[in-house]
Amino acid sequence: MSSVKGYYKLMEKTVTGKCINQLWSVLLPLSLFLFMSALFFDFSGLKHGILVSFSAKAPKNSGQIRPAVEDECVGKYIYVHRLPSRFNDDLLKNCHAINRWYDICEFLENSGLGPLLSNSGNADDFPNNIWFATDQFVLEVIFRTRMNQYKCLTNDSAMASAVYVPFYAGLEICQHLWGFNASVRDAAAYDLIKFLVAQPEWKRMGGKDHFLVVGRVTWDFRRMPHNESFWGSYFLRLPESQNMTILGIESSHGADNDFGVPYPTYFHPSHDSEVFEWQNRMRRKRRQFLYSFAGADRPQDGGSIRGKIMSQCRDSGDKCKLLDCDPGKNNCKTVNVMKMFQNSSFCLQPPGDSFTRRSTFDSILAGCIPVFFHPVSAYRQYLWHLPKEHKKYSVFIPMDYLREGLVNIEKVLLGISEERMLAMREEVISLIPKIIYANPSSKLETIEDAFDISIREVLHRIEEMRRVG
Repeated sequence: MSSVKGYYKLMEKTVTGKCINQLWSVLLPLSLFLFMSALFFDFSGLKHGILVSFSAKAPKNSGQIRPAVEDECVGKYIYVHRLPSRFNDDLLKNCHAINRWYDICEFLENSGLGPLLSNSGNADDFPNNIWFATDQFVLEVIFRTRMNQYKCLTNDSAMASAVYVPFYAGLEICQHLWGFNASVRDAAAYDLIKFLVAQPEWKRMGGKDHFLVVGRVTWDFRRMPHNESFWGSYFLRLPESQNMTILGIESSHGADNDFGVPYPTYFHPSHDSEVFEWQNRMRRKRRQFLYSFAGADRPQDGGSIRGKIMSQCRDSGDKCKLLDCDPGKNNCKTVNVMKMFQNSSFCLQPPGDSFTRRSTFDSILAGCIPVFFHPVSAYRQYLWHLPKEHKKYSVFIPMDYLREGLVNIEKVLLGISEERMLAMREEVISLIPKIIYANPSSKLETIEDAFDISIREVLHRIEEMRRVG
């Protein structure tokens, strides 16, 4: 009997212990909840002892670790070299001495955009404040101004993914292209390289993370070796220059560090809406002429096809519009050329003093389909800015066919169906944002212009070289 009682007492203690443990498992969390509620309860909700509203105040973030804000400039930082002023600013101060054929000073106004373009005729043709009389050889100045407003600049070169060298190579060599010996033409180039290689930034990658812009055609900087009587300077043939990425209005298609970027046009918008409005205007434009050509003959150049082009244009009657740009005729003012391109379906772009022409980009801006006669005029030049499928936006007629009388331009162009021509025109108009340089005084919001594309591709190229080693 006593053993049975002992058994029940033992069971009673066990059950009681379990109940107490279960009770505490409920009371402890409940007590903690009530304590925290009292701690953060907003008593302003009590009015005369009655709960009007309830709000639990979140504890203030004091000393807590917050998620790091992502740096949008990682991989995009650019360091701008502070060059001696003789390589850039002094050239602008002495601008009257730059070009012996005309005074370039007025074209350096407005950060290189030049003076505002005065309208001739309908004011809607060239809206104020976005059209400028921009010289074709001032890209260095325009680019530097845009670079100074680049959002990912850094004063710490160790952070930089690329180093920009603001040397006005084109303006400098222009002073010495005529009437100076090779030593004078090369002097600034050698001095620049001497300065760069002495800087700590150069030693990091031997200059392969450096880039600069040249505002003249490639042969002005590629004099043949061991022949000082040849044209131009030796700048881009120097080994150190070949380590840098070179952006130029015309590249040397045989150099793997040389990249063509668009010539500056006359159109420098400040807002996206101005670009879209211009594109729509070019879509609506009624084209009076099948094709057109603006340029001068080159009778002294035995390989030129310009004479044959001008002859065929005259033979086409009202299907072709010709602007003879002989210096003595003064026909080819900016307004005249742009109006002609806007009224033409196709614009002929034969080589001139070099393979490339600023006129190519003027015609694209006007929604006029370019007709090329040499692949180096565009297809092997502007790889970052123009489509690889050149048939989508242009027509190609080999120079030799024209020189030997094997082709008639009018017949070739009439053989293109209306449907295909309209598709090509739309492709050309879609290229307009990619070949213009926006006004440096503002920034386009959703559009990448020629500057933006160039910087993106330069950074990509340098990163690839860094990765490969």
